[in-house]
Amino acid sequence: MPASVLKTSVNTKSPDFAKNSRKVVDLVTQIKNEEQQIAQGGGAKATESQHKKGRLTARERIAKLIDPGSHFFELSAYAAWEMYEEWGGAPAAGTVTGLARVCGRMFMLIANDATVKAGAFFPMTAKKVIRAQNIAIENRIPTIYLVDSAGVFLPLQEDVFPDTDDFGRVFRNNAVMSAQGIPQLTAIMGMCVAGGAYLPVMCDHILMTEGSGLFLAGPALVQAAIGQKTSAEELGGAKMHSQISGTVDFREPDDDACIARIRALVDKMGASNPSPFSHVASREPLYPASEIYGAFTNDPGKQYDMHEIIARIVDASEFEEYRPEYGETVLCGYARIGGWAVGIVANQKKHVHTLARGSDQKRIEFGGVIYTESAEKAARFILDCNQNRIPLIFLHDVNGFMVGKDAEWSGIIRAGAKMVNAVSNSVVPKITVICGGSFGAGHYAMCGKAYDPRFIFAWPTARYAVMGGDAAAGTLAEIKLKQLEREGKKVDEKAKQELLASVKATYDRQSDPRYAAARLWVDAIIDPAHTRDALIAALEAASLNPVIPEFKTGVLQT
Repeated sequence: MPASVLKTSVNTKSPDFAKNSRKVVDLVTQIKNEEQQIAQGGGAKATESQHKKGRLTARERIAKLIDPGSHFFELSAYAAWEMYEEWGGAPAAGTVTGLARVCGRMFMLIANDATVKAGAFFPMTAKKVIRAQNIAIENRIPTIYLVDSAGVFLPLQEDVFPDTDDFGRVFRNNAVMSAQGIPQLTAIMGMCVAGGAYLPVMCDHILMTEGSGLFLAGPALVQAAIGQKTSAEELGGAKMHSQISGTVDFREPDDDACIARIRALVDKMGASNPSPFSHVASREPLYPASEIYGAFTNDPGKQYDMHEIIARIVDASEFEEYRPEYGETVLCGYARIGGWAVGIVANQKKHVHTLARGSDQKRIEFGGVIYTESAEKAARFILDCNQNRIPLIFLHDVNGFMVGKDAEWSGIIRAGAKMVNAVSNSVVPKITVICGGSFGAGHYAMCGKAYDPRFIFAWPTARYAVMGGDAAAGTLAEIKLKQLEREGKKVDEKAKQELLASVKATYDRQSDPRYAAARLWVDAIIDPAHTRDALIAALEAASLNPVIPEFKTGVLQT
């Protein structure tokens, strides 16, 4: 084998491999079952009501719109998970978003789910639509909106209406996307009322089905406001907007005809600009993706080799590792994924035997910890990828930066600042996958949510918090105990253990990837065996934006 081909030492017959596989497969199965439940939207009764109106559900519309046999890569399926339960919940935040191909071309699809509170906008609905639009803006992805919404969910209007990540930002983004030449098509396939009526009118093409309504105020509100009596059809029906107001470009009899018209319009669109990134024919990895289940472990007391994960993601399992003998707790290197050239920055979870900086003393560096040397190497590698227009992939399993006297004396803060600076100012696409832990400042340095990754994915095994659960729970419980002591309350050992268990349960729930996905901190929870597919879709999306700004960094503390 050439030196760049990663060799595997995974023993697929070992008890540890089987144990790891069972644990990950159980988590994946749980996620898939929950996603199937989320996909039911408002349930069978609400679906039946939609069908009685002669309308399809959001997911049925998407299934008919996308190319036959192609895959809909859903984003933010867990949005609003376990939220708004006092209002009966809002599965998937009442809207469906994701990437798919229409007439061979990648689109962002945004569809209101009218089976969930008539498609009304909850606070997380607005944020989810805005996240989808932001992905479309960053990657110049053409966008199709399938509108069927009653507008703002009024009981929560104060959290939907005014802020920069609320309802009005949707229309601002429509205008920005139009100015940037990102194609947008809207099909009104139900209600489109109040402020939401601006969305379709700010797009390139507007389609509307018979029986739908487009108006700033419905008949009841019009009568209350100005005393005028009118029917919904006369006020804002498809025929009126097609023949009288001239607002609608295409009037269609039903959902099927509307979807066929969308595909016909997409078929005539001009080609996108060529990608600035290197792309060749794709080659499959040498090892099965399913082996990731057993090669990986999220047991804090166990180690694994991140090379084994990379070998099952990259083309032909080829990985040109950058400075492999230096700063070994962070792996950096060049590869291809689906034919796309990428730079990979990954946390190594194996402990490393090395020499102390500036001496011949042997030391052990703990896997998952960023040391001075590894931060400096990663910073330099990120600069190189920007210099050579290579998209960056970050694979997280990080405990944070090393602490202690030796670390401080080695300049860990300065080295960490270099890495954060390089990540912050990077201009090539960045895509993040949280495999295991993603804690504290390590999350930031590895291109966490605040550092503008084009996409951020998480495995079901991910943990996402300021520090690990045991340490955090111990600290929080200690604070609570001291508070109780100050109040003059005595706490026995049993009560202390119950308090610790309660705090840890709360903290573990908040560090769960579903908790993060509910709040849009991650774009999708993905099956580890499908990591390669998710990255290929993300890279294809990123390639649609031909613009790479000039790369500059701030002051680097050398």
